Amino acid sequence: MKKLTILLLATLTFFSSVAGPIRLNIFKNKKKTKVQNVVTIYDTVRVVVTDTIRVEPKAAPRIDTLSHTLTPTQIDSLLHQWQTMSTIESYDNYFEQFSADLTEECNLPKDSLYKMRLQDMVSPVHLPYNSAVRKYIDYYLENKWSPMSRVIGLSKFYFPIFEQELINAGLPVELCALAIIESNLNPTISSRAGAVGLWQFMPSTGKNLGLEINSLVDERCDIILSTRAACKFLKHLYDTFGDWALALAAYNAGPGRISRALARSGGAKSYWDIYYDLNTETRGYVPKFIAALYVYTYHKQHGITPIATPDCIATDTVTINRTMHLGQVASTLDIPLETLKTLNPQYKIDIIPAARKPYSLRLPTNYISQFIEHQEQIYSKDSLYLKEYINPANLDKKRAEGLGYTYTVRSGDNLGIIAKRNRCTVKEIMRWNKLKSTVIRPGQKLRINRPKPRS
Repeated sequence: MKKLTILLLATLTFFSSVAGPIRLNIFKNKKKTKVQNVVTIYDTVRVVVTDTIRVEPKAAPRIDTLSHTLTPTQIDSLLHQWQTMSTIESYDNYFEQFSADLTEECNLPKDSLYKMRLQDMVSPVHLPYNSAVRKYIDYYLENKWSPMSRVIGLSKFYFPIFEQELINAGLPVELCALAIIESNLNPTISSRAGAVGLWQFMPSTGKNLGLEINSLVDERCDIILSTRAACKFLKHLYDTFGDWALALAAYNAGPGRISRALARSGGAKSYWDIYYDLNTETRGYVPKFIAALYVYTYHKQHGITPIATPDCIATDTVTINRTMHLGQVASTLDIPLETLKTLNPQYKIDIIPAARKPYSLRLPTNYISQFIEHQEQIYSKDSLYLKEYINPANLDKKRAEGLGYTYTVRSGDNLGIIAKRNRCTVKEIMRWNKLKSTVIRPGQKLRINRPKPRS
């Protein structure tokens, strides 16, 4: 019986491996034929792998194969807009932090108000408040000839350039205000002593700082190069005296005079210790700097409205490798010649003398690609625009005109007063303007072929 059972189970196992699962009916009651339960005792799942598929990852596209649909000119235009908006936003954000409407300020006496606001202007340059500082603050705020409205407008263009160079040199950005008291942000202004430019360098000082000064080029008027020279000079002065007030005084009077004043004082270490040992101009120089920085920062609270905002804020430079007249660029790219002169005041008679070395030309950002694209066309006009300058007499004439400026006649002016102010004669003014009489009227424009006097 046991042998039969084993044989039966072996047979079932064999057939289940061939035909699939075999179910065995187990009857709990032999008398009943109804199936009570079904139990699977064996099953097999067979998987056959017929092939292998390998999926290779797709390589990312190379950056240099990507293309865009914008032209270089369109890209320059977008960049110009972005730079302009960014500059204006940064400009507005600076003043916003000082323009909070504090109720307690309204009830403060003027001296307390000025002092508190100067203390809020945390700076490496010490900004004390005293009667000398108040005198110049009142001058900038109350004098009808105050230049601050114009200066604040022009600062949108000049101050970002100054700040970048000051940061590169590791100097306080507040030194931007030095250009206010030196030149009122006029890059071609000249003092009675012969100092020229935004930072007012004498010819010898400018050359010692590496600036080119000759009949055609005066880099004291170059916005970038003169600022770098000023940073170099200021850094040297601070390293010498270790105090920003003394460094500023030395910028005005010369380091020798400040050193002698410190020696005579018998141990003084600060500008205010030698204040009364200085000449009148240097005595007022540091207070005027502090006042200019204060009025610039808080001009909104004092109701000063900026004017004379530059037409172009976003600019860049291209390299010029051959002699060229600015008129060649203006006529080809349809840029106003006055705009090119404003951006490139270092070229005294509008000629870039790049015969033996390269020079830079500053352009609005949205014209850079156009200049590159039309470069050959621009250069091909040199015979047309440069022929009048071959004659030495024409050169002398253009040099004289390059030094001049346009004067607007004020109420109470006469030709004698204007001539004295500009160190020329009445006859010269009449000749320059083809006047047949000495009668002039307020608002009339006069050409003065002399450096603009320092205000």
